[in-house]
Formats: sequence, structure tokens, C-alpha cells
Amino acid sequence: MVTRINPSILAADFANFERELGRIRSADLVHVDIMDNHFVLNLTFGLAMVQRLQQVSPIPLDIHLMIDDPDRWAPDYAEAGAYSVTFHAEAAADAVALARRLRSIGARAGLALKPDTAVEPYLELLPEFDQILVMTVEPGFGGQSFMATTMPKLRALRSAVAQSGLDVWLQVDGGITEKTIEIAAEAGADTFVAGSSVFGAADPAAQIALLRASAARHRHGHE
Repeated sequence: MVTRINPSILAADFANFERELGRIRSADLVHVDIMDNHFVLNLTFGLAMVQRLQQVSPIPLDIHLMIDDPDRWAPDYAEAGAYSVTFHAEAAADAVALARRLRSIGARAGLALKPDTAVEPYLELLPEFDQILVMTVEPGFGGQSFMATTMPKLRALRSAVAQSGLDVWLQVDGGITEKTIEIAAEAGADTFVAGSSVFGAADPAAQIALLRASAARHRHGHE
């Protein structure tokens, strides 16, 4: 089973994105947080920025939409060439219809769940998605502490994915370090968003390799 490390550019040097992307070219995807100051109380990037990142990034874009009305806006990010577009269950009017629209454009469709959002209503909908993102912090700001209380949700998802035989990636985002990645991997995650732990490292490539190896060692029960 593949272990993916997706560094978040929320922790990068905003004035030097092309250089920063080059520093993480050994990662699997680059995680791009889109925030609208409505769904979450922070404002980051928009469609124009993603279109430009798509032109210069050496690795595919993993878009995380923390915005209101993703039904209206998410397809634009897929049209821009993003490899994966994840939207929040709490914000979508029709998550299944939106996921099908994203897939029809050619992007992987992801569904994100905030820490307090129950996973049970979505377990039977797994065939409609390519990725489920379990937020391990409250969405909105980088640098928060990992919430281990979200791990039962991840275990439920891993069990459901295993029983279904589907190829659904299980992603975690928030407070991922060399230590917390072990916890998330043991609970069943296979795709890890890491921000400051990668971009804050003197050698991001070495840090990516370290995180990937650490996660892989602790995923033995999910092979």
C-alpha cells in the first residue's frame, strides 16, 4: 500500500512559491488550502493562484476547499487541472452530485470532515469518492496541535474501505509531525498533509523521506 506525503504550501514562503515547490519535488502531491474567510475565519488563495501553481509545480496539486458553496466553485479547480479536489461535507449542498461532477472533469474527488463531524453517514457513500480527508485540527489555520480524538473516525473509515475493496485514499491534515504521523498511520491513514514540519526543515526532501518511512513502518496492520 502506497504512503503519500503531501506538503501544505500554507507553511511555504508565499513570496517564492516556485522555489518552494522545487524543494518538495520528492513529495507525492502539494496540498493547497483554499479558504474564503466565511467557511473558516482565514483567507488564503483563490482560483487564479491555483491556475499559476498548476503551471509551475513539479508535482500534482491536491486542492482542499475550505469554502462556502463548493458546489458552485469546486469544478473550476478541477477545470484548472488539479489532480485532486477535496471539499467539505459540512459545506456541500449535494456531496455526491459534486463528486460525480469533479470526476467527470477528470479530477479525483475528495470529501473532508471536520473533527466534530460524524463519519457514519458517509460510510455507505464511499464508492462516490476517491479520498476522505479526516481533519486532525479545526480547519482554518496552520500550526495547530494534532487531535488524537479523531482517530476512531479514521479506524472506522479504514475498516469500511477494507471491507469494500475500494481504492479510497484516507488523508489526515493538521499537526502532522514525525510522532503524530505514526498515530495516524496506525489508525489507517495512507495520505498525510504536513506543513511546517516539511517547509520548516533545513532539508525538506530528507524530512519527506523520514515522514514517509515513519508512516510506512506503522501501517503494517493495513497492508
